[in-house]
Amino acid sequence: MNNGTAAYGVYSRNVALLDVVGALNREGFTHQDICMVISPAHPDAAAVRDASMFLAADIDRAVTARMITWFSRFGAVVIPTVGLFVRSQAFLQALMKDDNVPSLSGGSRTLLDLGFSRDDAQRLGSRLSDVGALVYVACPEIERANRVIDLLRRTGATEAASFTAVKAAAVAA
Repeated sequence: MNNGTAAYGVYSRNVALLDVVGALNREGFTHQDICMVISPAHPDAAAVRDASMFLAADIDRAVTARMITWFSRFGAVVIPTVGLFVRSQAFLQALMKDDNVPSLSGGSRTLLDLGFSRDDAQRLGSRLSDVGALVYVACPEIERANRVIDLLRRTGATEAASFTAVKAAAVAA
């Protein structure tokens, strides 16, 4: 996003994103403050990626419906090459920019739209393609973002940091 402060954590496939979101909720963040970028190969993306409402068994349809409902509650959930769920106007504006960045893949381009520098977007985009997930939290101030870093690390993030999206976006230009 092009304004404000953000914190993010990168997670491996074995970390339950539901637990991460629960911890953020307990700290006062709403689902609309949160954007997730999830690898298409991540287990939480499987229900959406492999969805076929006409061919799936009843239990598979129920799991798919629950996952889509859960994703739809967030500010945004991006699964490159699979789908995009956006509820927040701020995330919609950030993610729907008409950037022409042919050298970046879908996940990296999404991270650039969220305010990451070009180098960080490429580096993290590569990590996400290895079945990872990135949880991005919009924060009102840098002090709160820095506290979120500790929470993200406690919930299993392999990398966690904060940044001012305005500065990151300026570096990317």
